Amino acid sequence: MIEEKTTKINIPVTGMTCASCVKRVQDALERIDGVTSASVNLATESAAVDLDPEKVPFDALEQAIVAAGYEVPIEESTIGIEGMTCASCVARVEKALKSLDGISEASINLATEDAVIRYKPGHVSEEAIKNAIEQAGYSLSNVQDTTDRDTQRDKDYSTLKFKLIVSALLTVPITVFEMGLMWDNVPLIHSLSHQTWNYIFFVLTTPVLFWGGSRFFAGFWAATKQFTADMNSLVAIGTSAAYFYSATATFFPAVFAAAGETPHVYYDTAAVIITLILLGRLLEARAKGRTSEAIKKLIGLQPKSARVIRNGNEKDIPIAQVQMGDYVIVKPGEKIPVDGIIQTGYSSVDESMITGESIPVEKSAGENVIGGTINNSGSFTYKATKVGKDSVLAQIIKLVQDAQASKAPVQKLVDKVASVFVPIVIIIAIASFVGWYFTGSGDARLTVALLNFVAVLIIACPCALGLATPTAIMVGTGKGAEMGILIKNSEALEKAKAIHTVIFDKTGTITIGKPIVTDFKMLDNSDTENNVLQLTASIENKSEHPLADAVVRFAKEKYGDLIEPDTFDSHTGLGVSGTVAGTEIIVGSPAFLASKSIKLGDAENIAAGLQSQGKTVIYSVINGKIAGVIGIADVIKDNSKNAVHQLQQMGLEIIMLTGDNETTAQAIAHEVGIDDFKSEVMPDQKASIVRSYQDNGKIVSMVGDGINDAPALAQADLGIAIGSGTDIAMEASDITLMKGDLQGVVNAIAISRRTFKTIKQNLFWAFIYNTTGIPLAAFGLLNPMFAAFAMAMSSVSVLSNSLRLKKYKFQ
Repeated sequence: MIEEKTTKINIPVTGMTCASCVKRVQDALERIDGVTSASVNLATESAAVDLDPEKVPFDALEQAIVAAGYEVPIEESTIGIEGMTCASCVARVEKALKSLDGISEASINLATEDAVIRYKPGHVSEEAIKNAIEQAGYSLSNVQDTTDRDTQRDKDYSTLKFKLIVSALLTVPITVFEMGLMWDNVPLIHSLSHQTWNYIFFVLTTPVLFWGGSRFFAGFWAATKQFTADMNSLVAIGTSAAYFYSATATFFPAVFAAAGETPHVYYDTAAVIITLILLGRLLEARAKGRTSEAIKKLIGLQPKSARVIRNGNEKDIPIAQVQMGDYVIVKPGEKIPVDGIIQTGYSSVDESMITGESIPVEKSAGENVIGGTINNSGSFTYKATKVGKDSVLAQIIKLVQDAQASKAPVQKLVDKVASVFVPIVIIIAIASFVGWYFTGSGDARLTVALLNFVAVLIIACPCALGLATPTAIMVGTGKGAEMGILIKNSEALEKAKAIHTVIFDKTGTITIGKPIVTDFKMLDNSDTENNVLQLTASIENKSEHPLADAVVRFAKEKYGDLIEPDTFDSHTGLGVSGTVAGTEIIVGSPAFLASKSIKLGDAENIAAGLQSQGKTVIYSVINGKIAGVIGIADVIKDNSKNAVHQLQQMGLEIIMLTGDNETTAQAIAHEVGIDDFKSEVMPDQKASIVRSYQDNGKIVSMVGDGINDAPALAQADLGIAIGSGTDIAMEASDITLMKGDLQGVVNAIAISRRTFKTIKQNLFWAFIYNTTGIPLAAFGLLNPMFAAFAMAMSSVSVLSNSLRLKKYKFQ
């Protein structure tokens, strides 16, 4: 009897809500021929299936789950890959990953050396992914944690630096003495024969080539095993050609004599090329490290420990051990360890590193604090509500990492070019060699053909092409994060530069989002403003209406304590009434006053003036006489007008949406300088308004902060959520502004435009470098050593140009 081979796989299943769902999925899976057993867990939303892998393909399991009415979700993972050096490497790894059944998408970022893959868990294993990467000639990084990877990169940098120094020390004498042989007036050099010097050059060059340049040969061998080629192939073939040609001339000069050629050696060419390219790699590694400084700064914000109360005692514990519900104590000058809500105490907190807001924020009991921010003056105790990967800082770090690892649409063109670049260069190099060899004359035609062959291979640089886009994206998204602008991915960054129309929700976006008292007009001169306001606010203090809250806040800020009312009545939709310190108080609308037979008189003209400015008016009546008229409005944020003006200066069309009436909407629009607005807009109409502009060919950005903005944010080509708003709005958006004001919209679009201007510059120089350098080399106008220097500097120039973004001054 043959024993069946079984394997257990775990499959995530979404959509299950009850025990009957579990039973339905389990039955569906166990009906498949080849499935031994299936165990479905509702809590983990997964199914553990024992099956015969030769009989049961994953598609059969997925089809059974879908037929039962549920789904197998697609998950996303980021993995580090070692050994990639150019755009051709990127194309090869992507192709290898996409060939795996179960991976729906793979995107490689050369600058971060990361692969972002979307896959179906259970359908493709980690081992299969690892094997695919290794078969492509690369390897999975042993360290995935950002801090550990930085440590590993520092070690790699030190190793590279050591190899460069040793190679340079060996290359200098090779170059000096080989040039000295051309001069007759250097007795020291000519005291040894040419043949002896050739042996010395061979000994000095060999470690430079095969030890210093080992990374190029390792990459060349890995690519060759896959019947492909990359940048390493060009360097390895070019330097090997010069080295083995010289070695043949050194040890077997008769070969050249038999062919009628004069033997020459080019050890200096091979050694100088390796040394210069190592120099380029060192400068490139250093510049790459600077492109990820934003992430390092964010990670550096995380405190190492927290002071918590456990069993009634204060205890310092590592940050990783803090749990939700812990009570955390923070003293002046300390970093706040995790997110939470203040229970006792008062302080001001510097949140600039998270929101970009330079002014410290006052915090007291009941208010939220964010982990990684700095407590300035007071001490407080707060309850931890979000820890670990759920904290605001961890989510920001994850968002920035994902954005930097994502691939912009413009990169797709570069990838197509890179996929055929190296093979074409090799063909051109061979054609150049053949052309020069068979059309040349004299005994140096082989030498000339060889040098031009090497020059073509070395001058070609797919590295610059591969780094042009991702390095600029990394710096741009990092710059945004430093300014409190969180960009979800590089596609969102690319969209921002093409926006035609920006649609703003009014409440909480252009305005502060809550009513405040803007005007308090006295009518009864027999009383003081202080007394009228105190009495009015005292009766309003019992109401839960937002307008009443605005009056109370205004009175407390201006005059302090209120008086407890003797009696209180609330009249829904009209106002409030009661007595305070024996005085009869009525506060409400004109309709309320009319129901009490109170005539408006002069107060009506005052109210009309306030209403023309888009303000809501309520009246304060004391002992039957109107004593004051109060104007209340949701005022615009301090910099809304300036931000709108800057956007208009950038050539953008600005629209405002609001549920307010025409008069209020017009007043707000006029105040901030917006000509086009739509009033009395219902929440469910916002998305259709966005769509109407899109139907007219406009690329639209929607800016909002509330739950009712989420559909419009999702509908827009670019959704921008104000960070002071709701989590739902931020999830539906492409860009989140942590600071909560409109200057972030201006800066987000400016960052996008500047970043893609930099990308265009990078691509222009990368393409122009190759399109001019390769023909020059093919036609014999470029020395291989100069080609090596130019090749090394091309990548460095692209990186340096991208780093200029860090110094660009935004508003």
